[in-house]
Amino acid sequence: MTAVPFLKMHGLGNDFVVLDARRQNLSLSVQQRQRLGDRHFGVGFDQMVTLENPVTPGADVFMRLHNADGSEARACGNATRCIAARIMDEKANGHAVIETVAGLLPAERLGNGEIAVDMGPANLDWADIPVAAACDTLHMPVALGPVSDPVGVNVGSSHAVFFVPDVDAIDLPVIGPQLENHLFFPQRANIEFVQILSPASMRMRVWERGAGITLACGSGACATLVAAARRGLSGRKGQVIVDGGTLTIEWLENGHVRMTGPWSLSYEGVIDLDSLAGKAGFVNGHG
Repeated sequence: MTAVPFLKMHGLGNDFVVLDARRQNLSLSVQQRQRLGDRHFGVGFDQMVTLENPVTPGADVFMRLHNADGSEARACGNATRCIAARIMDEKANGHAVIETVAGLLPAERLGNGEIAVDMGPANLDWADIPVAAACDTLHMPVALGPVSDPVGVNVGSSHAVFFVPDVDAIDLPVIGPQLENHLFFPQRANIEFVQILSPASMRMRVWERGAGITLACGSGACATLVAAARRGLSGRKGQVIVDGGTLTIEWLENGHVRMTGPWSLSYEGVIDLDSLAGKAGFVNGHG
């Protein structure tokens, strides 16, 4: 039996299993990641987070991300807040630098306990999204059923943002996977549907690449605010309301996007990795 401790954390309901590989080698197969992410046979998560020793000087930890389908993800804003909070507790101070495949993400703890993260620059060129053909990413030539004319933004990962009159009218389980795998997105894409409530407030629902419907998507909220500002529908700072709560997003003058929101530790436990080849089982767990 290979018993490994884990944390279950979430940011506004976007949930994670966190494994610490800084002191032991943890190399899970795609099948093991899928089993661990299964909410019936494993622990269940939107993303699996593996903490590794940092590569870049000045970083506190390397955060590797995998989706519930076993594929690797480049960035996750909600996971970044959770891991930043954990590292700040380890360091006993209010600052942390999280290294990801998408770059270094500096974070700070605010007085109300929320975590603010510099998610890096919003990349807007068609090749940065990426898409299959050169285009103006302010109006991408993608349409399906009742939605069309998305804005393309890459904030560590690729996003296509559709503005709609009523997000609750969108049949997300049907249209989400079709758009994620649309031929215009050769590496697939995260799909956001956004309803503007005011120049400083918008409602977003998301279909995440490799994870499906989630209650929140931090990088998606960042992409949403940037897309709205580019379209002249909002200012450069606002509230993005997701199914799990609210994030504050600001598109800074230097082109970076700052995300602020809460984080939570749900419980700690131990999982038998050997059992993930079949039906996974808890060894122990406590809140």
